[in-house]
Amino acid sequence: MANPSPEPIYRVRFVNQDQVYQVYVRHIYQGEMYGFVVLEDFIFGEHTTLVVDPAEEKLKSEFGDVSATIVPMHAIIRIDVVEKRGKASVTKIDGNVTRFPSPIYTPGEPE
Repeated sequence: MANPSPEPIYRVRFVNQDQVYQVYVRHIYQGEMYGFVVLEDFIFGEHTTLVVDPAEEKLKSEFGDVSATIVPMHAIIRIDVVEKRGKASVTKIDGNVTRFPSPIYTPGEPE
């Protein structure tokens, strides 16, 4: 009998204060609050060499002690299922980026 497939790894890109965060997590799901996505079990690289990535260190200091973070759905750019963890990063948004202006919930006509 074949071994069960390993737990998936998710690469999540989202916007936070004019920066794009790219993080790797083991669990992602829709939160109990409407319009929010929960990211759990952040994955960071091991320090086996003397080379330290400042972007990943920034993310590790921000999310290292966080068990879960809740991100607004409209801030999510992309979610990918990947085979292995890549480079976590924070990059500044260059150029003009406009958020989608429509509200998530549009109330219906009054009765």
